[in-house]
This record gives sequence, structure tokens and C-alpha cells, in this order.
Amino acid sequence: MSVRSAYAAKLVDAATAVGHVQDGDAIVVPLGAGEPPTLLHALSARRHELRKVTVFQLVALRHYDYYDPDTAENVRHLTPFVGAASRRAVNGGWADFIPAHFSELPGLIRSEQLGSDVVLAQCSPMDEHGFFALGLSTDYTLAAVSKARTIVLEVNEKLPFTFGNCHVHVSRVAAIVESEHPLATLPGTSVGDVERAIARNVADLIPDGATLQIGIGGIPDAVVAQLMTKNDLGLHTEMIGDGPLALIEAGVVTNNHKNVNRGKAVATFALGSDRLYAWMNRNPSIEMRPVDEVNAPPIAALNDNLHSINSTMAIDLVGQCASEGIGTRLYSGTGGQFDFVRAANISKGGRSIIAVPATAKGGELSTIVVSHVPGTPITTLRNDVNFVCTEFGTAKLRGASLHERAEQLISIAHPDFRDELTEQAKELHILH
Repeated sequence: MSVRSAYAAKLVDAATAVGHVQDGDAIVVPLGAGEPPTLLHALSARRHELRKVTVFQLVALRHYDYYDPDTAENVRHLTPFVGAASRRAVNGGWADFIPAHFSELPGLIRSEQLGSDVVLAQCSPMDEHGFFALGLSTDYTLAAVSKARTIVLEVNEKLPFTFGNCHVHVSRVAAIVESEHPLATLPGTSVGDVERAIARNVADLIPDGATLQIGIGGIPDAVVAQLMTKNDLGLHTEMIGDGPLALIEAGVVTNNHKNVNRGKAVATFALGSDRLYAWMNRNPSIEMRPVDEVNAPPIAALNDNLHSINSTMAIDLVGQCASEGIGTRLYSGTGGQFDFVRAANISKGGRSIIAVPATAKGGELSTIVVSHVPGTPITTLRNDVNFVCTEFGTAKLRGASLHERAEQLISIAHPDFRDELTEQAKELHILH
């Protein structure tokens, strides 16, 4: 049978496709723009007839009807990273949070510590050889494909066909649904004076020829603007968005000095504009790979001068970063922050950078604190945090004593909070 005939034989409507889901199944869904809206709406419509089905997904972007406290025992959401769509459910107790490093999710799936009976994923159109690309969200999904009993794909002609280790052959697929849903995109971010000041401090730490891991948001976008005068940067990052694309188009990112995948940008998922997705289509200068080939510290650290740029919600005076929530309320998850902090620390000439505004809630709270609120999860350990940048300067923590860390962090806190932090630190004998 030709691959085209195999495709036609498996093409069904969404209700038929999700009919492959059985009671007790563990479903795996890609994160972000790779989530299949047609299939998840169809699954939601079946939720009352199913029992003890779970849906595992990191960073859900859309709200579906299966996010329902009344049917959580029918279809229950599991996630290692809370997003806007799942935050209320997780904090309300009718969805479950799984603490995990992003890089380790494929291994947890392959070892069956996380279940994978069914994969529901959005993909590119099939090529002439019968392959689909999971290019916008390769992440942990390829590992799930290797373990799943049933693979159901939502083919969207808007999704780019990408290169790398991100493909599924039609022979492995049980059902195919075609979709014309717009791809999930990110709106532009607001960059103000605070973000620009932080970005200048971050950019001062990044030399020509460095390889970058950089995320999304106001601070990363401001950093991109500050990096436009750099030369021969590389990109080895869990996510590619419009910021890194701007550096590539400007000729700042050439990938010529990378030790791994030289000449190519590497990422595990993409989230940005339709223009980004169009640029990725059949573009040999970017490879999309599973997260354990991208984030795993021993692999990422093979690139010399790896510079990771991440943010946090709060950092205490000894250097512990709370990036997932404050107290027991979860806002996000570990994601790949610790993966790349460790990788940058291991990399020859590498630097891990935590970039954070000095205040939150319109200046009411300091993000530099003496100690964290009880119950707050620590994402990045004090032993691993290296550089910390706020709009008021840069602190270097690795190799520094607790006393020196406190002094440095207070010096880059907002001036309105420095005296209070100093007094509290002395009471706790952190400062002499």
C-alpha cells in the first residue's frame, strides 16, 4: 500500500478518532502550539462516558471542556507545568501537578513511570515518504509515540514541516483528522524601562561567540534588542520564538561556534507568530529535537560558552530561586530552568543568568527576599545560581559566601527595600 493510500484509509472525523481512547488510558498531548484542538474538543465531548482517563500535557494553551471539576474522575488533567488554562484546576485540586525537570520527561515515559497509551498530537502535512513532523512541539511527545498503543494525529496545513528528530511515519498512526484551526500564537510583549535596564546588564555578560538559551517575555525580548551588536552567537534552547528569529535574521546568530549541531539552531518547541512558523517550514538551518536531546545538561553543556537566561518570581539572600509559585499556590513549574542552569555551569566558559525585576505588584513587593514564604517550591538551588541581574545591577553568587551573597543581592535590590533587607539579614546572622 502506498503512503497516500495508507493516509486515506486512516482519515476519519474527530469523534471516530477519539473513539480509540478506552477507559483507564493515559493520553499524552504535546505542549503549546502542538496541542490538537479538534481532537481535544472531541475528547471533551466524550468525557461523560469515559472512566479514569488522564491527559498529560506540559503548558496547555487553550481551555477545553474536560477541565471540569464534575468530570475530573472521568478525564483528569496531569501537568508538570501550570499554565493559564490549567492553573485554576491544579490549584483547585481537580487536576494534578507532577514535579519534574523538563529534560527528564521522555525518560519517565520510556520507563513507564508516566503512562502513554494514546498520543493525540497536531502535526504537519505528510511528506512524500509518509512522515509527519511534530515540529512545533517535539518535546516529550516522540518518546510517548515510541510507547503508545494508539497514535492519533491532527494534520494542520499551517503547521511547518521541520527537520531534526521530530517525525512520525504514517504506518504508526491509527487515525488521522484534518484541521484548519489557526495555530496558537503569542502576542507581542511590553518592554519598558525596567526590562531594558535588566537587559543591558544581561547583555554585558554575553560575549561574541556564545551559545544562548533564551525564553519568552518582556525581559528576553529586551535582551534580544541589546544583543543586536553581538557577533556569531549560537542558539541551543528549549524554545524558539520571534526574539531568537530576529537575531537569526539580523545575522547575529550564525551558530558557527557551536560544538553540537554547528551551523544549526536547535530547539524542542516553538511558540511565536505565524511568520516564525512559516520561516521554520523546511528550513535546514533549524532542527527540532526531543527535550532530552536539547535540555539534558550533559548534552547542552557540550557547547562551549553556553549562556542560559531565565527568570524567577523571587530569590532569597542565599540565592535560592522560587520560579514556580509563592507559598503553596502554583503559578508555573520547573520547566527547563534547572536543566539549563546546570548545563551553563558545566559548559566551558558558560554562564547561567537569572534576570528578574527588583519588585513585583507595581513596586509593592521586593523580589529579593530574606527567606521564602513557607511552602514555596525552590526551583534552582543556591549551589547552582550564578549571575543574578536586576535593573539595579548584577550579582555573582557562585564562589561567594552567604555573607557575600547577601551583600551583593541587597545591592541590586530596589533602594526602597535595601535597609529592611539589611536589618532582617543581620537579625538572622546572614550579615555581620
